[in-house]
Amino acid sequence: MSNAEGTRTVAQSDDTETAGAEAVPEGTPDPAPPRRPEPTGSAGPPDPAGHPGPQESSAPSPRPDFSEPGSPEPGLSEPGASAQGTSAPGTSAPLRPNGVARLLWQNPARVGFGVRRFRLGPARERLEGAERSFTAGFNAVVAGEAERIDDLREDLRGFGYEGAGMACATLDVLTLTGGRRLRELLSGPGMRYPHLIHMGTGRAYARMRLRPMWGVRSVHPLLRWLAHDGFGFHQGFFSADRTVGRQRTAGLMDRTRRAIFDQGLGRMLWFHECAGAGDVVLRIAEFPAGRRADLWSGVGLAAAYTGGASAADLGRLASAAAEDGFRAHLAQGCAFACASRLISAVVPEHTVAAAPVLCGAEADEAAAWTDTALVALGHNAHSGDHYQAWRAGIRKAWARRDRDS
Repeated sequence: MSNAEGTRTVAQSDDTETAGAEAVPEGTPDPAPPRRPEPTGSAGPPDPAGHPGPQESSAPSPRPDFSEPGSPEPGLSEPGASAQGTSAPGTSAPLRPNGVARLLWQNPARVGFGVRRFRLGPARERLEGAERSFTAGFNAVVAGEAERIDDLREDLRGFGYEGAGMACATLDVLTLTGGRRLRELLSGPGMRYPHLIHMGTGRAYARMRLRPMWGVRSVHPLLRWLAHDGFGFHQGFFSADRTVGRQRTAGLMDRTRRAIFDQGLGRMLWFHECAGAGDVVLRIAEFPAGRRADLWSGVGLAAAYTGGASAADLGRLASAAAEDGFRAHLAQGCAFACASRLISAVVPEHTVAAAPVLCGAEADEAAAWTDTALVALGHNAHSGDHYQAWRAGIRKAWARRDRDS
């Protein structure tokens, strides 16, 4: 089969089964699945390390799948939405390319919160703008116009490069280049967005129903684990009923991968609950205690990087995390966000405002914790255990700062 034929098969697939998990018929619940007094859908009790027991473990299909559960047909948008409303902020409406690239093109309307049945609120425009920027970055790479990503508004450019990471990983896997495009992106125009690009690769694997990091070599030895974060975000975003409502994870994941998956799912909860602090707290409370630490980490990352909440709401978020026993994890996620923003040389006001509330420190100090913890790992840090030790080192830095303040 030629590459063009393989791409066409991928794009036209109508199988909506998600990565590494058996398909579950979806109903039509309200915008947010009903809250339950006790979590359901867990396949077993938490293990001693604080992670869920055995999950569904069906093996992933090698056939990529670009369909999205619950997505409208291409070219459709939410009722009343204009063409202008589906383009990324700071850019003109994207033009769909011809040829093979047309088969991979992503419709910006598919990320609308009304289509996804997410909670709606004042932060909707900001959060949808982030996802439209992601789609714009993906489409720019597919169309061979990666330079258009820099036309995005500065505070949204990172999301564009996250989409570019997804596109490069997708093309690298489909054309068996071993990660050439991804490496060129990381060493070239995307060099200021390494965290986001690696998260984007995880979204590519989730869309193709493959294990993260399969078929792509020579990416950053430690940041490559963020692919599992992007994997969790994608599964939550496009299969919320299953991943949030029924609290499923992908099968055949070890403790480390499940933990990073849940960090990405926590990021997604910030979008799912439209940056509503109270709603995020209630949603996290539905999950087993063994998963909540990593969810809080993801929430801290999204709250500081993406924004959407007032200082008062962030304060309530910090208080709730402390009551839940995971205040350090919330701070660790915020520190990741601060580091990502500082590397990009664009630190928006909402990140500057979030750092003192969620980390108890200014953004530059919180970002420095990530550097210190990384240096402490030595030059050969590359494994999932190293990645977890990196996160733990950031939490220790926060604990020392909190104790001394």
